[in-house]
Amino acid sequence: MKSSKTEKKHLWQAAIKWPLYSVAIMPVILSAGWELGKSGNIRLGQFIGFLIASILILLWENLTNDLFDDETGVDKYKFHSVVALTGNKTTVSRVAYFSLLLGLFIIFILALKSKITVLFLVLICCFLGYLYQGPPFRLGYKGLGEPLCWIAFGPLATAAALMVISPKSSYHAIPWDTALFVGAGPAIATTLVLFCSHFHQINQDAAVGKQSPLVVLGTHRAAKFLPWLVGLIFLLELLPILKGIWPITALMCFISLPSGIDLIQLIKRHHNQPELIKNSKFLALRFQTINGLCLSIGFAISSFFYS
Repeated sequence: MKSSKTEKKHLWQAAIKWPLYSVAIMPVILSAGWELGKSGNIRLGQFIGFLIASILILLWENLTNDLFDDETGVDKYKFHSVVALTGNKTTVSRVAYFSLLLGLFIIFILALKSKITVLFLVLICCFLGYLYQGPPFRLGYKGLGEPLCWIAFGPLATAAALMVISPKSSYHAIPWDTALFVGAGPAIATTLVLFCSHFHQINQDAAVGKQSPLVVLGTHRAAKFLPWLVGLIFLLELLPILKGIWPITALMCFISLPSGIDLIQLIKRHHNQPELIKNSKFLALRFQTINGLCLSIGFAISSFFYS
């Protein structure tokens, strides 16, 4: 009995996937670091509100993804899905859409206090999230999940966050240039988490016709492609420093290099061994989190050196 309870507890921990919420909050963390470095000031209430709303919206996406995957059968052997654990799709659906509505309500309030454009940017992010797994689109099954992820968690979410937390008069239009520079590299790190989550399940994905990048490339070629992705992240974070757009303190992002190397080496050695590679997405998540946090700190502390 005790063993059964322990196993169920572990399944629930895997289902909740709380570390993955780092991807939801990273755009606003990065934006806060950027604004603190630039002006030394952010609207703290707006910042906290955006954090909460981001978590609620990602909760909606995670729960509905479980529902959509259950419909296609790709999660047949995924015993830690919320649908499998509860056995109640109706309740999961209600919780998911309540979370979405609450998240969007908070975004609406934040938008009224900044720019109403913020609401539309977040709605586009939600629409991209639905396109990923939702019928009839299911673009994630067509290999487009990673590009959708980059767009949503990169320029769109970063632009919205910048407009929400900065002093009200800072941005009269959508700050695409800043959002692209600040969000491009970290958003690839976020996309890397999704990319690595497929390594251990290509057989299940292929069986239901899901053409993820891993199914298309195969684990061997995907493992060879991984160092290029990690290298591109650092290149996109180094170039603005070399061009003088970012402060030299942004080099703190390279503290994440060892975790990136660990990820590359693990996948290189065990790319075709599902049991040994199943936690690779959490290594990718560790890299994403350290990279984003260190870059944010690098932005924030720059004001102490360039004041």
